[in-house]
Amino acid sequence: MEVSTFNTLLTPLGQTAIARAADLAPTEETFLANLTQLQKRFPTNLAKAALETAILRGKARAKFSRAGSMYFVRAALEMASSEIISRYRAGRFAPFARVADLCCGLGGDTIGLALRPPSRSTPLGLLSVLSRSGEGEQGGEVVAVDIDPLHLALARANLAAYDLRADFVEADLTKSPPPAADAYFYDPGRRSKGRRLFSVRDYHPPLSLIDSWLPTPLGVKISPGVNLAELAGYDCEIEFISLDGDLKEAALWFGPLKTTGRRATLLNSPLSPLSLISSSPSPPVSLSPPLAFLYEPDPALLRAGLVTTLAAQLGAHQLDPDIAYLTSDRLVPTSFARPFAIEAAMPFSQKRLREKLRAMNVGNVTVKKRGSPLDPDDFARSLKLKGDGERVVFLTHVNGKPWMLIGKPAP
Repeated sequence: MEVSTFNTLLTPLGQTAIARAADLAPTEETFLANLTQLQKRFPTNLAKAALETAILRGKARAKFSRAGSMYFVRAALEMASSEIISRYRAGRFAPFARVADLCCGLGGDTIGLALRPPSRSTPLGLLSVLSRSGEGEQGGEVVAVDIDPLHLALARANLAAYDLRADFVEADLTKSPPPAADAYFYDPGRRSKGRRLFSVRDYHPPLSLIDSWLPTPLGVKISPGVNLAELAGYDCEIEFISLDGDLKEAALWFGPLKTTGRRATLLNSPLSPLSLISSSPSPPVSLSPPLAFLYEPDPALLRAGLVTTLAAQLGAHQLDPDIAYLTSDRLVPTSFARPFAIEAAMPFSQKRLREKLRAMNVGNVTVKKRGSPLDPDDFARSLKLKGDGERVVFLTHVNGKPWMLIGKPAP
């Protein structure tokens, strides 16, 4: 989308085009047919932008509480943090009066930073997630920086949807330093031609750009699939964030924003955030064959390397030194893992598994795996079960050998 076309979207004619596009309930499949219809009343560029806005607003509802009044382009929406994550993360910047959002994109993190608590004395670690409602008053000052004028126009309009303000600066950060601020948040591009970029060297701009910004307090959004070896030279906290059980993001925290070495944070709306942090030294691996209960740790803990930390808290053991399933003989409530009651465990044999499940009158299974090359859906179908019961089958390793466990969610 060109900036001129976006500016037309903001006019009464553009708003009418968006309204007519929304009336069509457009989808990716009906886009061309809907475009032909809208072109009868609006210029082609405006009709296309209106349809794209209507479609992307629908997709954005999963991320933003005010998506219906916001503006998007596809690539920027795919990279944007959800509102609940942005507002949680912005809490770290509460002690700073002026924060610069570098590579602001469509402004999702700018919104979170503008809504951050304004107090300079808010202790890190005691910050709670604000509600999903998007309601709140302007916090500290924010300056949003991006090389793309369209991104800045989107961010300006999106902040207005939340009744918020910021300063906007068009700049190439590879050629000029960031604007003056008490702290920085940096969100480099992590996609190229629709593909995710996992190496920090391939980001746009690359992560190495931050070397010239330190020691200013700094937070950096990175891919949760990052190669951790690439971060070995940085003195920072690495935080992995999951939302409702799905691993979503990772962040690096430098200077006074660093509070530990590794952190796994769970955002399970509408609850307050829960974090597990690394200890020094890390608890040793404790192994055991399958016991009465199995725990499936949240993916944020896996990426943060905190499985043994959780095991120590639960008095649990790993089934295998390379597998993140935990087992114990008693159930300990935890928000950091999903517990299952184990009813049977045996070395891998599809025939024995089928016989056991049929004897249990099980007709439907959910197959979970760690360390197994089998496709869970294909394996479930191959069992050809008939029965009324439901169970979970775990395909995993026990002390280096393939095993099967049958269980159900623990109460």
